[in-house]
Amino acid sequence: MNFADFINTLNKRLSEQPLPGHDIIMQKMSPYRLKVKVEPNASTRRSAILMMFYPKGEDIFMPLILRPQYDGVHGGQMAFPGGRVELKDKDIQATALREAQEEIGIKATDVKVIKNLTELFIPPSNMFCQPVVGYMTSRPDFYPDEREVAGIFEVSISEILDPSIVQVRTVETRGVKLETPCFVIQEQVVWGATALMIAELIEILK
Repeated sequence: MNFADFINTLNKRLSEQPLPGHDIIMQKMSPYRLKVKVEPNASTRRSAILMMFYPKGEDIFMPLILRPQYDGVHGGQMAFPGGRVELKDKDIQATALREAQEEIGIKATDVKVIKNLTELFIPPSNMFCQPVVGYMTSRPDFYPDEREVAGIFEVSISEILDPSIVQVRTVETRGVKLETPCFVIQEQVVWGATALMIAELIEILK
């Protein structure tokens, strides 16, 4: 499938079919979350990430980032570019575009937004996160912000749809070790909220 056909098909599916959501996916990809009793409260904040597709060669790609190691709940983890809502953002999609521009150096005005996926509550950071799907018609130049991005991984759709990336690994967060289903992509373990977002995307792409 060429890039134009892929985007047309994705647009149609997101417009005509209900989103899969995370409830069933969570039982498979993030069972430990079911034991977490943290609920949204007055301190809960909102954030957004960008799932951005672009063509490169004969395949279709999207970027994932590796967060630098830092003393926080998401330090050293794989993620989509994104971050917290700011007052200057006109809407949640603007948050995703602004954050992607700040973190990986793409030009936000070159991104065409298709639709939002299912918003996800992330208990460790007490935050709602809104995945926003968009695309660029050509591969962008990346200029990562070294303070927020330790590496950019260009991940192809063929990799995402490869069943062999679904594995079980032991991960550690804040000194606690967890055995969890995850995706192993380019030797990087993708788990937690990012894995749930990818899992929903896979259901849509299938």
